[in-house]
Formats: sequence, C-alpha cells, structure tokens
Amino acid sequence: MYHIGVDFGGTNIAAGIVDEKGKLLIKRSTKTKRYRPLNEIMGDLLSLCDEIMERSKINPQEVSTIGLGIPGNIHPDGKRVVYGNNIDCLTNANIEKIIKNHYPHMEVYLENDANAAALAEVFCGVARGLRNVVMVTLGTGVGGGIIIDGKIYTGANFAGGEIGHIVIEKNGEKCTCGRQGCWEQYASVTALLRQTADAIDSYPESKIYDLIDGKKIKISGRTAFDAMRMGDECGKEIVSKYVEYIGIGVVDMINILQPEMVVIGGGISKEGDNIILPLREYVKKNVYAGEVDSIPQTKIVAATMGNDAGIVGAALLYKQK
Repeated sequence: MYHIGVDFGGTNIAAGIVDEKGKLLIKRSTKTKRYRPLNEIMGDLLSLCDEIMERSKINPQEVSTIGLGIPGNIHPDGKRVVYGNNIDCLTNANIEKIIKNHYPHMEVYLENDANAAALAEVFCGVARGLRNVVMVTLGTGVGGGIIIDGKIYTGANFAGGEIGHIVIEKNGEKCTCGRQGCWEQYASVTALLRQTADAIDSYPESKIYDLIDGKKIKISGRTAFDAMRMGDECGKEIVSKYVEYIGIGVVDMINILQPEMVVIGGGISKEGDNIILPLREYVKKNVYAGEVDSIPQTKIVAATMGNDAGIVGAALLYKQK
C-alpha cells in the first residue's frame, strides 16, 4: 500500500506519495494563498493529491492513508484543527470530513507540522532507530517536535511541543504569542535577519554592506554566515551570538527531557558545522552534568531530510496509531 503526505504551509502546500518503507516516490507543490476561503484552499490541496496519483500511475485504491502536517494545534480527536496559527481559515475546520468526502476509502491523520518533520527524521533520517528525540526547526519562528518512547508527544490537549515560546530573556523582544523574550524571537531566522540589520550599524566597514549592496532589505539568513566566511568581524560576531541564542534553548530542552538526540532543522541548518560545532561546544559547557564523561550525553546534529521531512513525516503518521 501507499500513503499520501501533505506539508500544509502558509506559503506552499506540498504533497507526495510514500511507500511502506518511507521512500518518497513523487512530490508536487502549489501556492497556498492562505487568505482565501477554506473550500478553495482544500480544493487545490485535493487536486494536488489527484495529480500526484495520476502522474505516478498508482491506483488511488492502493493509497490507504493521507496525513497532513499543519502549522497549528490539532484537536485530540485528530479530525480537526483547533487553532490554525498563520492560516486562519483552518481554525475549527473539520479537515477529515472534507478529505473523506473526496477519498472515502482513505484514513485521515492530522498532526502539527513540526511534529511530522520530527517523525520523518526518526523513521527515515538522522535519528533513525532512536526513541527519544527533540527536533528544533529554525525558520520564520522556532518550531519543535518531541518524540518520547518512539511516539510524538502532544500533551493532554494535543498542543505540546511549542518550544519556541519558552522565555530566555525576561522583558525581551515582544513575541507574536503576546509574551516577551521568547526563544523564537532570538533563534529564528526572522530574528537573525533583525540581528544582522542591527549589528551592521556598528560596523560601517563590514563586508556585509557589499553582500547586500548597501540595502538592508537584501539581508538573508545566509548573509552573516557569508560574511563570516570572508573573515568579516561583524559577521563572526553575529553568528557567534546567534548560535549562543540557539544554545540557550537547546540546553533547556536537554535539561528537561534528556533526549538521545537534538536535531536542528529548518533552512538555516544547511550551514552544517558552522552552527553544529559551536552549538555542541556551548551545550557541553552549559548543560547539566555536561562535563561528566560517565553520563551519556545528548547528540546534537543537523537534520538530513530537508524539505521532504514534512511530506514524509505526514505520510507516516499512520504508524503512530
């Protein structure tokens, strides 16, 4: 049998077909256009799923499940979204009913998108075979997926794992959640852009100005890292501070959960050793009993599933039931 996975994002909806071993056979995507009515968005989603089945020449009757990774909170019944986060029309939407009307024979599974990505790394990626893992996704915000004893941890209300909203700086930057000093206001890529823009004001000779043609609007998540590779002091300082912010939250995750592995995901994780090596050093110095050799220490690694994690993890949600 085969399984459809949908990574339901605020910008794009990506869908793919996965086999029983977790191999992604085909994928396609379309723009979400998230401010439209739910019926229009879901219509495009289902058309996308129809397309990948047609292109793959797989009989729809051989596709037994469809899983969706959604940026928001899922109701404990697993059928509807309680809070759609950045896709307002998803809030209180009975997604299972809509899909069942189109694919009556398929079982439908819903999960938070970061949780789905974590599941993909455990089943098919860098954390394969491990049973206690925390995934940290660094993007527009800071997302988290927690795997305990091989199962996604969702808490009593199916909303667990919102690790981006632990406070690391009292009275710090205002967060979209309403609090101040949340981790995602310091460790997200959005935060890195702001930190880069603020820092170059103090370094008028920084090579960053050349990289962005003197226009702050051109700053990207790579800008400070590119400058660092050029030996630029401003770039070095920005990256060092940014990695420290990541480390503060990772230390908290390890102290609370003591997982076998922390997986760093999101587009910025492609920087690889430029983030992972100094992050490991920071964590070892600051985590509880980090210098005690006789105690097994949490491994810190970069994610390996890339942009496919959300699709594959969503497709494999049936394994959690």
